[in-house]
Amino acid sequence: MESIARLSLNQITTERASLEATVEACARHGIPYVAVWRHKIAEVGLERAVRLVRDAGVRVSSVCRGGMFPAPTAAGRAARIDDNRRAVDEAAALGAEVLILVCGPAPDRDIGAARGMVADGIAEVVPYARERGVRLGIEPLHPAFAAERSCITTLREARCLAQTFDPATVGIVADVYHIWWDPELYDEIARARGHVVGFHVSDWLVPVRDVLMNRGMMGDGVIELPRIQAAVQGAGYAGPIEVEIMNEAIWNTPLDTLLPLIKERYVACV
Repeated sequence: MESIARLSLNQITTERASLEATVEACARHGIPYVAVWRHKIAEVGLERAVRLVRDAGVRVSSVCRGGMFPAPTAAGRAARIDDNRRAVDEAAALGAEVLILVCGPAPDRDIGAARGMVADGIAEVVPYARERGVRLGIEPLHPAFAAERSCITTLREARCLAQTFDPATVGIVADVYHIWWDPELYDEIARARGHVVGFHVSDWLVPVRDVLMNRGMMGDGVIELPRIQAAVQGAGYAGPIEVEIMNEAIWNTPLDTLLPLIKERYVACV
């Protein structure tokens, strides 16, 4: 079906299901891509994960996640860079062009120093990723996550950081849940032309009860999805579009009920 040719099921949307169940459901429902999370790879081992995806005939749009670069000691930072190299290897083995970077919080109160650690960490990983044909996608997170998950919180920050590297190796990931509120959103998307390497969709539900688990199905919240998608496409991005939803009700929905709904809302809202 041409209308879902770019659709990818981000595996966190089916967190309660195994990698095997998820890729088999994608194949059954004609969803061409899956985005794989590393804890799901760890559950089965990389070799079996590669076989499962290959046998299902589903392509991997990205692997999540690398990043988490800041640490209080040099040894800790080196260990995190090593882990990012392992993540690059996993992405390469699965045929994913992009490794998503959730950059990490400050290990103390110095968020500026943490941003420097992020830039240094990416620079360390770039040669390794380039050799293996994997692009690093910097994903800015909503400012509500600055203390726990990422010191990179705006599209502008991510763009300026990405543009210090070769766009063939480092770009940005635009996740509507994290960027929809930004008053500079459309200007920043335009400035990021040629640097967008991933696009994630969901919706922002109101009222908010738990900001981490507040993502909703497309069309159930307040995000102006078609306009953002058009802007991202206008900035030159024509790759997979990942549906990434963290929500207990979604997680508890049977796959054969959930995937047709995802397809329906994707076509209607994206």
